[in-house]
This record gives sequence, C-alpha cells and structure tokens, in this order.
Amino acid sequence: MIGIDELDVKGRRVFVRADLNVPLDGETITDDGRIRASVPTIKKLVERGAKVVVAAHLGRPKGTFTPKYSLAPVSRRLAELLGQDVAFATDVVGESARSVVASLQDGEVALLENLRFEPGEESKDDAVRGEFADKLAALAELYVGDGFGAVHRKHASVYDLPKRLPHAAGYLVLAEVEVLRKLTDDPARPYVVVLGGAKVSDKLGVIANLLSKVDRLLIGGGMAYTFLKAQGHEVGKSLLQEDQIDQVKGFLEEAASRGVELVLPVDVLAATEFGPDAPYEVVDATAIPADREGLDIGPRTRELFASKLADAQTVFWNGPMGVFEFDAFSGGTRAVAEALVNSKAFTVVGGGDSAAAVRRLGLPEDGFSHISTGGGASLEYLEGKTLPGLAALEE
Repeated sequence: MIGIDELDVKGRRVFVRADLNVPLDGETITDDGRIRASVPTIKKLVERGAKVVVAAHLGRPKGTFTPKYSLAPVSRRLAELLGQDVAFATDVVGESARSVVASLQDGEVALLENLRFEPGEESKDDAVRGEFADKLAALAELYVGDGFGAVHRKHASVYDLPKRLPHAAGYLVLAEVEVLRKLTDDPARPYVVVLGGAKVSDKLGVIANLLSKVDRLLIGGGMAYTFLKAQGHEVGKSLLQEDQIDQVKGFLEEAASRGVELVLPVDVLAATEFGPDAPYEVVDATAIPADREGLDIGPRTRELFASKLADAQTVFWNGPMGVFEFDAFSGGTRAVAEALVNSKAFTVVGGGDSAAAVRRLGLPEDGFSHISTGGGASLEYLEGKTLPGLAALEE
C-alpha cells in the first residue's frame, strides 16, 4: 500500500474518500473528531498544489436525498479547520459536482454531497456500483483512500473507485493500519482487551479471534449480562441476548482451556428503569434483582478492572462499560478510560462509542497512544477479516 507522498499531485484533481460521518444535532456537529482526523491528508495535498475533491457519507439515507443527512454543516467545519474556503457541491455526480470540480484551482478544496444519497454507492449489484464508480472517476485523476471508518464496506467509493484510478492511502489509513498491526502481529505483553457495548453478537468474531492472542479479556457494558447469564446468574431486566448464551458458554470454556483470564463485573449499578435519572442501587453482579436492570459496572468492578490494566503493556478498548450518555451511569466508562490514561502501555481506543465517550467525558485525547476513527473497521481487522477498502488500496 503506497502513501500520498508517492503520488505526483500538483495541478491534478485528487479524489479523497474521507470519513466525515459525524454526529449532528440539527445542523450542529456534536463531535468533530473524524473531521479533524481527515485534515492532515487534505492539508498535505493542498500544500502540494492538488485540486482536492473530498467525498464522504453521513448516516444512512438509503440512496435518497435526505436533508438531515446533508454534508453542508460538515463543509463549514472543514473549512474552519483547514483555514480556507471549501466549495460545496449540492449533489454527488450531477451538474453541481461537475461545475464545482471544474472550477477548482491548484490548492483548492471541494466537498461533494453525501455519497449515500446515490443508490449506486451501497448497491450489492456489482454493475450498478461500478456504473456509479465510473461517474465518480470522471471527476478526478487520482484517488486517495483516507476513510478508515468505511474500509470494511464494499462500497463504490471505497472498493470500486480505486480500481479505476491510480491510488494511494492517506495518512489516517496508514496510521490506523500500523496501529492494528501492532495489536495483531507481535503485541507487547501482557496484552489486555476491554470489550463493552450493548451486544455480544456485535463482537462474536473478534472475541473468537482474540482468545488465541490475548492474555486477559475484560467484559463490561450490556454484553456482560449475557456472560453472567451463561454462568447461571440472575440478570433481572438487564440487556440479554438469550440466543447467544451457548456461544458465550463456549467462549468461557475456551478462555479457561487457553489460560486466558476472562474478567466479568463483580458489581453493577442496578436501576429501576432505563433513564438518566432512574433510581439505582449497587448490587452484586451475581444477584441482580428481577425488577432491575444493570446500567453500569459498580465501584468494586471499576477497581478490579483498573487493577487488571495496571501491568498491561498493550491494551485495546472497544465499547463503553455502561450508559455513558447518562451522567449517573458514566462512571464505569470513565474509570476504564482513566486507567488507560494513567497506564504506561500502548493503548488503543477502538473508535465508535469508546472514542465518543473519551471526548464526552473531557479526557485528554493525547493520553492514549491512538484513538481509532473506525469502530467497525477496527473490529473486523482484529477478527482477521479482509477489508475491501484496504484490499483495493493494496492492488
């Protein structure tokens, strides 16, 4: 996989597939982390005199123009971060896009409207996707893949377009791959993985693959209750995936047979209902009352998890420990994040909700070795899957 420094870009139209899929409250961006992560690649291309055509997706508009998913607010924030104007095309491959791109001068930047407004972007039909990729290719002379959060998708702008243009990886993708290789090839040990989030089913593949690689696996968040149930414990009204219990029992057995220390919560904050102000009490994780649901790991678990991270040399964390969006139930996620900040280990935050939690809780981003921009992509890489967007860049 070659990088952008190896491309001759001066005076040429360079299509940059970025990941600008940021959360919005109306037209207000509530977390601009992904936009900031895209800036180094775009800035370097600008400095080298390229005509930069940026494209990205936002949300899931399912192939139709949906105003709430417009990238217009993103174009304004990108302009602020770059310190220069960003021309905004009101379509993807239509008259506006062609006109905006044609008017670009060396060192100028344009942003196309949301790629997913076009059904060809996500089509399962290779011919339909290919036809859309041809239209995108007509807008540029070179391709740079820098949207790591989308490289696990076989989409036109990620997979088909780089096959049609000379291509290279942007700085963000190169950095993400370098970090993930450190986690998979020869990690410094003890190697500890912390997994949270709502569902076990979202992380089946990564758990199965990691059991042969890690020394210690800490399980929190909603997925922990399926593990506790698999051990025969009462979990009350807590989030539970009954259909995954047998699979989880298999994980528990395999961890034991491999000598992997699998650590579950010992206490939880058990609430009367799901809500920011719900009354709760701290109870043993093995005895959650039938009328309550666990919304965060408890104080003893926070201390336990911190102690299990204290001697780590490599840590990968993906998924919050509780409903961190509610202040009352954010303490577990904060405790894990602070343990990583205080650690001397190589620490990787695996994107998605974990990265959002770091920023929401006001923790220093430079306190971690790396904060990924791609939760799903990071997990699939750690599962050992081939990621279509990376495969296309390697050709």
